[in-house]
Amino acid sequence: MDKRAFIVRPFGEKEDRNGVKINFDKVEKDLIGPALAKLGIEGGTTGEVVRAGNIREDMFQLLLTADLVVADVSIDNANVFYELGIRQALRDKWTVLLRCKADKFPFDLSTDRYLEYDRDNPAASLNDLVEALNETINGDMTDSPVFKLLPALKAQDHKRFLAVPTEFRETVDRAMTSQLTGDLELLADEARDFEWGSEGLRLVGRAQFQLKAFIGARRSWEGVRNFDPDDLEANQKLATIYQRLGRLSDSDLAVERALNRKGLTNSDRAEIRSLRGSNEKTRWRDEWEKAPPEQQRLQALRSGYLSKALNEYGAAFEEDLNHHYAGINALAMCVIQARLAEALPEAWVERFDTDEEAQRESDAWRKKIETLTAVVELSLRAARKRQPDIWAEMSEAARVLLTSPRPARVAAAYRDALIGAEPFVADVERRQLQLYERLGILTENVKSALGELPPATKTSELRKQRILLFVGHMLDQPGRPIPRFPPEKEEIARQAIRDAILAEQNDTGGIAYGIAGGANGGDILFHEVCAELGIRTELWLPLPSDQYVQAAVQPYVGKGTNKSVERFNQILRQLPTPPRCMADDRELPRWLRTKAGYDFWQRHTLWMVYNALSKVDSGNLSLLALWNEEEGNATGDFVRRVKERGVKVVPLSTRQLFNL
Repeated sequence: MDKRAFIVRPFGEKEDRNGVKINFDKVEKDLIGPALAKLGIEGGTTGEVVRAGNIREDMFQLLLTADLVVADVSIDNANVFYELGIRQALRDKWTVLLRCKADKFPFDLSTDRYLEYDRDNPAASLNDLVEALNETINGDMTDSPVFKLLPALKAQDHKRFLAVPTEFRETVDRAMTSQLTGDLELLADEARDFEWGSEGLRLVGRAQFQLKAFIGARRSWEGVRNFDPDDLEANQKLATIYQRLGRLSDSDLAVERALNRKGLTNSDRAEIRSLRGSNEKTRWRDEWEKAPPEQQRLQALRSGYLSKALNEYGAAFEEDLNHHYAGINALAMCVIQARLAEALPEAWVERFDTDEEAQRESDAWRKKIETLTAVVELSLRAARKRQPDIWAEMSEAARVLLTSPRPARVAAAYRDALIGAEPFVADVERRQLQLYERLGILTENVKSALGELPPATKTSELRKQRILLFVGHMLDQPGRPIPRFPPEKEEIARQAIRDAILAEQNDTGGIAYGIAGGANGGDILFHEVCAELGIRTELWLPLPSDQYVQAAVQPYVGKGTNKSVERFNQILRQLPTPPRCMADDRELPRWLRTKAGYDFWQRHTLWMVYNALSKVDSGNLSLLALWNEEEGNATGDFVRRVKERGVKVVPLSTRQLFNL
C-alpha cells in the first residue's frame, strides 16, 4: 500500500520577510510533487479535496491521518504555522520542514532541521528532498518538538480517525459470510489507494484470517504493517499467518516486532509469547517427524525445541493466568516431556551428571505438572463461566485427556466439547491427538478421544487439480485501424487454443475445468473448444447475461456473418452451473468511484484473477492468453497480475498467429 502525504504550504505567489516573491505553486510542482512521486507517495494539499464539506474538517483529518506531512515554512504564513502546530501536537513523527534559502529562520523553529531550496530553481534540491523523505518514512525518530519536550505524551492513534465507508464494510461482511475469498482479495486491492486504506485492509484481513485464506490475508496484513510497522494486530496476525505458510523466520520477526511495542498489556504479552511458543513447537514437531519411525520418540525427547516451546508457553501463561491457551499448551508440553522421559529413561539421564540429579529433575517436573494442572483448571473454569467459547471447551477436554486416568471420562469430555462445533474444530484437535498417538503416550486416552471425533473433512482435491483460466481479445469491429483479432482469423485462433489445451492436459495429467468470460472472440472460442474436448467450463461475467450480451457480444457481430449471440446462448445452455456474475449493473460502488484511472471493466479483470487464484494454489492454475502482447490494454494487465502471483502463463500471440 502506498503511503500518503499532506502538503502544508502557502498558495500562489507570496512575499517573504524581505519583500522577495516566492511562487509556492511552482515549488510544489517542481520539487515537492516530483519527490513524492519518486517514492510512490500520494497526496497533496487541502486545495485538492474535491468532496463537499468543511475544508477545515478535511484539513484536521489529513493532518492527523497522513503518513507524512511536508511543511514549507519559508514565510510568516499563519495558516502554515497553525497546521504545523496541529500536526506536531497530534503526531510524534514523519513531518519534514522546507524553507527557501534566502529568508531568515522563524524564531521558534530555529533549532529544527530544514531542507533548503532555491526560490528560482527549486528542482535543484529534488534529490536532497527525496533522500530526506526516504529517511523520514523509513525511520523511527521523533521529530515533533512537542513530543521531544514531553516524552510521556502519547501520539494520537490515527487509525481511530480513518472512516471506512459503510458500503465497503457491508461488502466485506457479505463476502466473508459467503466465503468469497477471491472477492475479499479484490476489495483489499481496491482499498489500498484510499486515505482509509489501512483500515479497509484491516477489515479485509480479519475476514481472510477467519476464513483461513492465509495467502490473501498475508498480503492484506502486510499492507496494514506497511502503513505502521509497529501495528500490534498486524504483527500478531502475521506471526500466525507466516507460521501456517511455513515461514517461521518471518513469524519470529513479527513476534519480536509485537513484543517490542510500547504499552503492551499482560494479555498482549501472553498472546505474543504464545505465538513464539507455537513456532518452537512447530520446529520441534518438524524435526522429530523427519526421523525414521523407530527414532521419532527419541528425537522428540532430545530436541532442544521441546524445552524452548515449553518455556515460552509457560512464560506466556505466567504473563496472564487468564490466557488458558498458553496454559493448556504449557501443560501439554510438560506432560509430553514427562511421559517420554519415563518411556526413555536412558535418553533422559544423559542430560545430567548423575542419576540422582536426573531423578530430582523428574520429581520437580511432576510437581510442576500438578501445580500447572490446578491453575489451568481454574483458568478454564473462569473462562468458561465468563464467556463460553468453543476453544475453551476444547481446552477443557484436552486438560481431561492430559490428566485423567479414566479413558471413559476423556471420551465424555470430548463428546460434550464437540456439541455444535464446526467440522474444522475437530480437524484441529485431531492433529494434536495424532501427535500423542505417534509419540506413543496417553495411548488409551487418545484412543477414546479420537473415537468421539467426527470423520475428518476431506482436503479439497480440486485444489490439487489444474484449472485453466482464459483471457483474450474480442473480434475486431469493422474498420478497426490497427488489426488485433480480425474475424477471418477465427479458425486459426480456435486451433491455437485447442493445441494449448491439449498440451496442458498432457503436461499435467488432467484438467479439472476451465474459466473464461463470454466476449465475442477468444472467450467464446475457449468455451467451444473445451466442450469439444469434454472439459467443463465456468462462465464468469461482469454483468447478468442479458446485459452482458448487449455490452460485449451483440455489438461485435459485424455484418451478420458471425452468429455470436447464438453461440453465447449455446454456451449458456451447456453450462453445468449458472454463470458467476460480478455485479448487477455497470455502476461502480460509491466508495470506489473516485479511484483514478479505474473502471468497471478493469474491475472485472481483477475479479476474475483473484477469484481464480482462490480456487487453487497458484502452481495449479494456468492462464491461456490470446493477445497481441501489448502491456497497455486490459488483457495485458490481466497477464501481468497473474504473473505476479506465480501463475503459469501460456501466451498465444496474435501477432505471430495472424502475421500482424
